[in-house]
Amino acid sequence: MSNQTFTPKDPDYVARVQEVFANQQFMTLLGVEVGDISPGEVELILPYRKDITQQHEFVHAAAITAIADSACGGAALTLMEPGSEVLAVEFKVNLLSPAAGERFIARAKVIRPGKIITVCSAEVHAEQGESRKLVAAMQATMIAPPNLRIEPTN
Repeated sequence: MSNQTFTPKDPDYVARVQEVFANQQFMTLLGVEVGDISPGEVELILPYRKDITQQHEFVHAAAITAIADSACGGAALTLMEPGSEVLAVEFKVNLLSPAAGERFIARAKVIRPGKIITVCSAEVHAEQGESRKLVAAMQATMIAPPNLRIEPTN
């Protein structure tokens, strides 16, 4: 996904990110699947469902924003210390086109990692057959709050 190379601090980062997503009830409610995970990058996949659309049957901006935000959080988590947790501090999303398609792919990457604060970006593409269209772009700041730090369970 990215041309920047990062070295994860946790050798089990893939399993950790998968576990975090498995425990996110909202992502489960939306039907989000985890795609590729690599150091500093995460992909999430949201299949189209009529029950998450707005009045024009486009996927609701809240669902598109949610997958971009969660992908950014996952990307940041891939580079954090074992036992760290991640929360969004802030984000800005540009909704570039109505979210029409069979599925929506959120790809996030770390722009600048830090011990506590990590800056990420994400793009969300709508896919319909062979065509892809950029529908949203996000820049986000993630935090690894020291008070949420937990010990790994090995």
